[in-house]
Amino acid sequence: MGGVGKTTIMKHIHNDLLKEQRFERVIWVTISKEFNVLKVQHDIASALKLKKDWPKEGDKLRRAAILSEMLKKAGKHFLILDDVWDEVSLEEVGIPEPSGSNGCKFVLTTSSERVCKYMGCTVIKVNPLSEQLALTLFLSKVGPNIVQNQTLMPILRLVVKECAGLPLTIVVIAGTLKGEEDPLIWKNALRELKERIEKLEGVEAKVIERLKFSLDHLKDEKVKYCFLHCPLYPEDYEIKKDELIECWIEEGFIDDMGTRQEMKDKGHVILKKFEYNCLLENGSSGFVKMHDSVRDMALSITRMNPRYMIQAGLQLEELPEKEQWNSDIEKVSLMCNVISEISTDVLPAKCQLLTTLLLQNNPIKKISVSFFTNMPCLRVLNLSSTKIESLPNSISERKNLTTLLLWGCYELRDLPCLSMLQQLKKLDLRWTKIEEVPEGMDMLIKLRYIDLQVRTLKEIPAGTLPKLVHLQHLSFDVNNEKTSLKAEEMEPLKKLECLTGRFKDIGELNKFISSMQQIKKNLIKYYLRVGSYIGGCGRDRTLTIGGVDNWEGELIMHPIEIQELHILKCDYLRSLVDYNSSFKNAIDLRFCRIWYCEGIECVVSLSSFASSSAHPFQSLEVLDLQVLPKLSALIMKDAGIGSATTSILAPFATFSHLKKISISECSCMKTLLPHWLLPNLQNLETIWVQECDEVVEILGAATSEVERNGSDALIKFHLPKLRVLTLWRLPNLKSICSKSGVMVCDSLQLISVMSGCDKLKRIPPFVPLVGNGQPFAYAPPSLTIESSTKWWEWLEWDDDPNFKNVLQPLWKDESYMFDVVEEKDKSVGGKEVWGRTEQKRG
Repeated sequence: MGGVGKTTIMKHIHNDLLKEQRFERVIWVTISKEFNVLKVQHDIASALKLKKDWPKEGDKLRRAAILSEMLKKAGKHFLILDDVWDEVSLEEVGIPEPSGSNGCKFVLTTSSERVCKYMGCTVIKVNPLSEQLALTLFLSKVGPNIVQNQTLMPILRLVVKECAGLPLTIVVIAGTLKGEEDPLIWKNALRELKERIEKLEGVEAKVIERLKFSLDHLKDEKVKYCFLHCPLYPEDYEIKKDELIECWIEEGFIDDMGTRQEMKDKGHVILKKFEYNCLLENGSSGFVKMHDSVRDMALSITRMNPRYMIQAGLQLEELPEKEQWNSDIEKVSLMCNVISEISTDVLPAKCQLLTTLLLQNNPIKKISVSFFTNMPCLRVLNLSSTKIESLPNSISERKNLTTLLLWGCYELRDLPCLSMLQQLKKLDLRWTKIEEVPEGMDMLIKLRYIDLQVRTLKEIPAGTLPKLVHLQHLSFDVNNEKTSLKAEEMEPLKKLECLTGRFKDIGELNKFISSMQQIKKNLIKYYLRVGSYIGGCGRDRTLTIGGVDNWEGELIMHPIEIQELHILKCDYLRSLVDYNSSFKNAIDLRFCRIWYCEGIECVVSLSSFASSSAHPFQSLEVLDLQVLPKLSALIMKDAGIGSATTSILAPFATFSHLKKISISECSCMKTLLPHWLLPNLQNLETIWVQECDEVVEILGAATSEVERNGSDALIKFHLPKLRVLTLWRLPNLKSICSKSGVMVCDSLQLISVMSGCDKLKRIPPFVPLVGNGQPFAYAPPSLTIESSTKWWEWLEWDDDPNFKNVLQPLWKDESYMFDVVEEKDKSVGGKEVWGRTEQKRG
């Protein structure tokens, strides 16, 4: 039965098989009630990572043949089909019959014993939990204060008994009563559960009623509406959390607050409540989903309410019949079907009360001109990811429309005039092909959210943005130079919280930031670009500066806010952080990339900070430096004279959170990490160095340090969290650390020496983190060394021949695993830069 734990059991088996590695592939596919051969084929192909050979379109027979061949090539595999409701033809899908000869296995979960027998499966019935196991599960979910309250135990046992041993109802009801210590609440819960269940017949009906008990105990009606929005998505659909919260805001389920971010925060609190009560469960990262039985419970509520019509993900080819569109209907979900046209002959009756129409993820190419005429109260319309080329003019007259979602309509080129949509608050046109800003957009004075990330957009008409004074979210395509923002146009947008866009130059960006600071308003999220080169946008506050002439670092941007920074092709810049730079106080910067800057001599010019309290880059986690021909050191005593400092220490917190450093094609650098900098690098996990022609050593001790300690004294290079050291094409590299040095890094898991490190003939000695600290034949406990046989045989062991005996079992011959290939790298400004990369076969 639903909720007895079939899927949970299979998840454990799936995870155990992945750990055991008994099969070359472990494939999980969820089937659901509406079996769709094409979807199942696509899901298996995705699990096999068939991108090149998998046809995006085509009949199921051709796909089945391709899939069958690919599964045979995949070798011994274990296939799990979860939530099967009816017979599935393995041949029709393209699944080879499991047999002793191919070593493949096949398992399914279903509520139907008939399905098991038809599929030729061994039937394993999943029974409800015993009373003791049910009690144990309940107590694990209801909270420690309840477990320790012996006075509640007798009535608690009776409540558990009403859960009938079903894990789903146990965790849901335990979540509802979690932390409640009042015996009266428990007694009332027991009475209510008994009354609900006694009047019903049938196991499934009783399961639904037990789950409904939890929903009814949500006291806030708007919170209940938030929950009842979830079954508008198809069965087993993974719902993106941020998208769901946006829907709640669009529907008005979350009260209008001071900022949009506050509304989103309230949405996350509601989501947590649903997860806490097990009404929603976590999917993959950033997603939630509804258990089938919980969705059935929600649907049972909507079916009793004539305001809902939910036919999502049912493979409908056209709109439901006219008779299904009753006059009281308010919310309609037809998302994720295969409807290709909405024509006059399938028009519904007049829907005077319809407020929400969800048609996204349908291949709709055409909508009848008068389709929206009979929907005077329409507020939310979602046509995202459809194939429409234009919207009918009847949409222009929907004066109550607050939300119009058209993102992912890749064929959409034309919109009717929007000037009459005076209530419109959200307009999403991402990834469409419109060339002009919609006519009448400057009249939409209530707009809070507009997304125009459209590469084909030709311009932003002057005077449009200043009229949209309530905007909280504004996005343009940062790759489109024709839609560069102007500070003067942005100045009136005093409520702006989230901004994606491009500024033509540093001056325009500075003017904008200055105006924002004057009203003491900081952007919560921004993805900003200055100049003509492409950068990333992985974090909430990201800035890319690329191809800016005559820029020497003058930037007044509020430095505390920035989290991710990309600097590309800025040849006038000599150092990123010096006394005049605003980045010296960028205390929240996590990721920094500097590429193709011919003038960069160092990342930090230290002389400016020797007597100050500034700690540049104290939160930095990733530092990525590529093609910097003048870079000679990460930190210099004085960038002006171009020599690395040896006499003073770096500011205490600089680089103190750095986890990964990647350096490529920096031809002036000789020592990557000097010994005096290592105290700041105690969190460093990965070092990647490639194609740096002058690098002689990775970890170096200055001459003064050697003289101070004596030529025979050991210099310890402490990197307690270092896990990976990768070296590639370093023709002058002679040592990983100075000859008088030993490495102290028990966490080291991999030293990978790829091609082109011919002068490196020594692996440095290691000493453990604890012990007498003298070098001996010792290696970190989890170390692996990857290299070619040729390089391994070149190594010299004069210091300690026993060291080779210790390392020999840790070495892996990778002679035949590396190919040098030519490939295009379009990651910098869309320019084609030819580079050589080394890749592993297979």
